[in-house]
Amino acid sequence: MVVPAAEISRPLEHPVTAFENLLNAPEPVLALAPMQDVTDLPFWGLMRGYGGADVYYTEYFRVHGDSRLEKWILESVTQNPTGRPVVAQMIGNDIPSLVRTARELQRHPIAAVDLNLGCPAPVVYRKCAGGGLLRDLPRVDAILGALREAVSVKFTVKTRLGFDDPAVFDELLPILARHSLDLVTVHGRTVAERYRSGVHYDFIARAVEALPCPVLANGNVCSATKAAEVLALTGARGLMIGRAAIRNPWIFQQIRQQRRGEPVFQPRGHEVLDYVRALYDTTSVPGRNPNQQVQKMKKYVNVLALGVEPTGRFLHDIRRVSTEADFFRVCAEHLDHSEQMPLEPFPVVLQENDVLAGEHA
Repeated sequence: MVVPAAEISRPLEHPVTAFENLLNAPEPVLALAPMQDVTDLPFWGLMRGYGGADVYYTEYFRVHGDSRLEKWILESVTQNPTGRPVVAQMIGNDIPSLVRTARELQRHPIAAVDLNLGCPAPVVYRKCAGGGLLRDLPRVDAILGALREAVSVKFTVKTRLGFDDPAVFDELLPILARHSLDLVTVHGRTVAERYRSGVHYDFIARAVEALPCPVLANGNVCSATKAAEVLALTGARGLMIGRAAIRNPWIFQQIRQQRRGEPVFQPRGHEVLDYVRALYDTTSVPGRNPNQQVQKMKKYVNVLALGVEPTGRFLHDIRRVSTEADFFRVCAEHLDHSEQMPLEPFPVVLQENDVLAGEHA
């Protein structure tokens, strides 16, 4: 099922107004998580065709003394194909540079500026950025204060519970609470836990109780059923979904269908195969060698494979292909059928291939 264009087209609103309306609406907000080197302009456009999220977060803009807005990320804002509000995410720790970048971003049609306090990539946190800032809460406090003064659109934060100890979250919450944030997204793990542990939804519930602003719950929302469970457990205003949207582009529409009491669409194998083909075509760059595109597609299929079959055979085979013909041959062997596919991760594959979680929400 690809959602008809007429169903997903909406009247254009000012981005901030559209975001405010989402936050004030009765239904939970569904956000597409920022995923570096994944949630770019072509991927956004593809997601829109499957129902799409209510709000889209950019890949993070890297901020430092000499930084400039990355053009390929900025294109997601200036050429936004979704018809929905965009939140521009920044990562960094230098206050003057963050303030400068926030002001530059506000010259473009964004609904909000978001500060990344959760990226668990070692190359990031070792520089005291992303999740690394959770080891320096006084600096977090200072950054939030400076940015709150500089940001006239909505100001949001995406955070984890702490660096290696979730107890730090009790110290972080009062800091978040005093800076008049408009929204906080909480990934219910520490930085050190990356994506390997269960999600501590009780800590997200604690944030919902403690913070004066809306809270989005993030972490392992892999189906409409899980979405309902997480909303009930946390009381969150909505959900941020990352890897599950790569694996199952229908997930946002499925959540809406379940909440309306409608039959929840379940894709069949050949429809998943059609999605893989669309993803291949959408993310292809003119002039790129097809073999290079195959390597790029492995990044997406690494996540998709977790929900295809439990033995890991699909993943094993796809990792070893190098040509477009072999790539689609392997995909067809596993997906060219009419059986329904929930596209939820199989535990055996997930355990054996935990490294595939990558740096994504």
